[in-house]
Amino acid sequence: MPEGTNDMLVTGQNLDSLFKGFSAKFRDSYGKTPSHWDQIAMVMPSGGRDETYGFLGLFPSLREWVGPRVIKRLTGSTFTIVNRKFESTVEIARDAISDDRYGIFSPMFTEMGLVAKTHPDELIFGLLASGFVANGYDGVPFFAANHPTVNAAGVTVNVSNFGGGAGTPWYLLDTGRAVRPLIWQTRDPYELVSLTDPNRDYHVFANDTFLYGVRARVNAGSGFWQMAYGSRQPLTPANYALARAAMQAFTADGGRPLGTKPTLLVVPPSTV
Repeated sequence: MPEGTNDMLVTGQNLDSLFKGFSAKFRDSYGKTPSHWDQIAMVMPSGGRDETYGFLGLFPSLREWVGPRVIKRLTGSTFTIVNRKFESTVEIARDAISDDRYGIFSPMFTEMGLVAKTHPDELIFGLLASGFVANGYDGVPFFAANHPTVNAAGVTVNVSNFGGGAGTPWYLLDTGRAVRPLIWQTRDPYELVSLTDPNRDYHVFANDTFLYGVRARVNAGSGFWQMAYGSRQPLTPANYALARAAMQAFTADGGRPLGTKPTLLVVPPSTV
């Protein structure tokens, strides 16, 4: 029934059609909204309440095959990322639907699509900001001067991916490989759901309102610190060159060069 012509009968069929329209607005906005988190994070599916990443800190390498194979077990860490549940819920009065006023709510579902699409940006780039204090898989802050690394002589030494300073932070990242500095973990992707049946849903019956909401179970976590360098020094050509040189010198355990190639500079708006 065209909006604004007559009252809308609040039936299950009409409510389903209305939800399809709201969902289309949500999906269209979600699809068109740009996001940037996937430039710096690797996507990892989740099959439960959390995931433990045993491969962090282990980089595959080739060696001359002399004697039996040397097996690297993927239990290099016990770093666990627990999924978090997120929601955004709105309420629409049944009278607004009945009076054929539902069109005024369409922009809200467009906005909900935008918010859902950019939510990973909020979590992922928030990890960079907290990386100077929040620990990574090796038990020290993600950006730190004391990452324990075994050198070619078998001795554990401290390696730094932190440029020091106390000013506005900036970050240099290697994003050109399958492994990334950060992890985006997805258990349940963002979806729009509804509560609209007065015969089954107590909230609808008691309040004469319909609920529409976005839900997701996701989380972000730190990955390979060897793919990142953070600094609070002024962003000058000299400090930038020092960061690149430090990253290109990173090695895996045993002293093997990682071949880290910085590809992306991330700066907050105040630095631009």
